[in-house]
Amino acid sequence: MNGETRGQFRKRLFEIIEKSNENDKPSHIYDLFMIVIIIASLVPLAFKEETLAMLIIDKIAMVIFIIDYFLRWITADYKFENHSAISFIRYPVSLMAIIDLVSILPSLSVISQGFKVLRVLRMIRALRVLRIFKGLRYSSSFMIIGKVIKSSRRSLVAVITLAVAYILISALIIFNAEPDSFGTFFDAVYWATVSLTTVGYGDIYPVTALGRLIAMISSLFGIAVVALPAGIITAGYMQEIQKRDEEQQE
Repeated sequence: MNGETRGQFRKRLFEIIEKSNENDKPSHIYDLFMIVIIIASLVPLAFKEETLAMLIIDKIAMVIFIIDYFLRWITADYKFENHSAISFIRYPVSLMAIIDLVSILPSLSVISQGFKVLRVLRMIRALRVLRIFKGLRYSSSFMIIGKVIKSSRRSLVAVITLAVAYILISALIIFNAEPDSFGTFFDAVYWATVSLTTVGYGDIYPVTALGRLIAMISSLFGIAVVALPAGIITAGYMQEIQKRDEEQQE
């Protein structure tokens, strides 16, 4: 196999493992196969005890994930459209590559005895839930949302900064206005965060007239702060949908 043939083979391989055009049946079959494997790998997490069948499913999924990771790595130059060695260095530190790697590593753990080791293994078991994020690459809706977040990152960073400032200022005010209801400043931060998200667990709350007035004002501002990122993402999502529709029509 000469260099040109290898290049064509890797390009076709890239088109299959990545989302290609709508008429590419091998690509759709590969996407469907990977979605099934991801779902199957998450099934053992719904049970406390691991059976032999669950271990076999996990190991098979691990092997498939490793192969998928390797195939994406060797075609990274087509993904970044760079066609240089830098693409192969850049790929392992990309977001989706890190998610892929994290979904593989827990299955590579070596089981040993000891209470501390078992606690670590429980944590590693929990990390396997991150495999669900591996499936995001096969969802066009989530890919669009990813583009929206990337294009609107400056606005979203500004909103997040505003939210953090709101939480800290609200916590500082309520902590000094009603010290008996909030034992620590962290309790006040927790209350401000819950108020910002309008969840309202009710485990910590102000009891004085001044504290309740601060809570009402804080909640009103919190609704506005929460609505901002939703509006930014919704507007960006509609723009991406319209842009994709126009490209398909062309």
